[in-house]
Amino acid sequence: MNPDFMKPSTRNFETLILPWLDAGYNLARWLLHDEVAAGDVLQEASLKAFRFLGNLQGDDARPWFLGIVRNACYTHLQQQNGHLEITGFDDDVLESLHHQDGQHSPDPATLIHQKQEVGRVNQALQALPTKLREIIVLRELEGLEYAEIAQIAELPIGTVMSRLSRARARLKVLLLSTEEGN
Repeated sequence: MNPDFMKPSTRNFETLILPWLDAGYNLARWLLHDEVAAGDVLQEASLKAFRFLGNLQGDDARPWFLGIVRNACYTHLQQQNGHLEITGFDDDVLESLHHQDGQHSPDPATLIHQKQEVGRVNQALQALPTKLREIIVLRELEGLEYAEIAQIAELPIGTVMSRLSRARARLKVLLLSTEEGN
């Protein structure tokens, strides 16, 4: 076998897909509520992306790859018959954000308050139906454009916009209700 046979695909995979692995994992984690399953689904989606990289049209692999991750998540959910394990944010994320901004660690009271806020948002996101949660994650956490989300979710842009609006409204209600309970 010619050793150069895989080099163009490997190079393209490295430049086109590898930069989006974190986004793929993030999407899978939010859709599946299970970090281990998210890793497994990401690996499966990465292999599929590698195998079918020739089908990618253009150089913007992010929506194409996230679409593969999304479909793999839904396949996994169907196989699990809705059995989900709820997991939360990584507590180190907040601390790393402070270091990226050049800030020093905040005082313990501030950390407790921030952790509670992250927990409230995490809980509210988990309470959303999967179809709404996926749109919020893709738009607000991954920063995708409406057209990219439409491509990934295989929806018209108008549906993406209406789901995003409904998701934001529900999040607001959920966050206000947990705020009143405190």
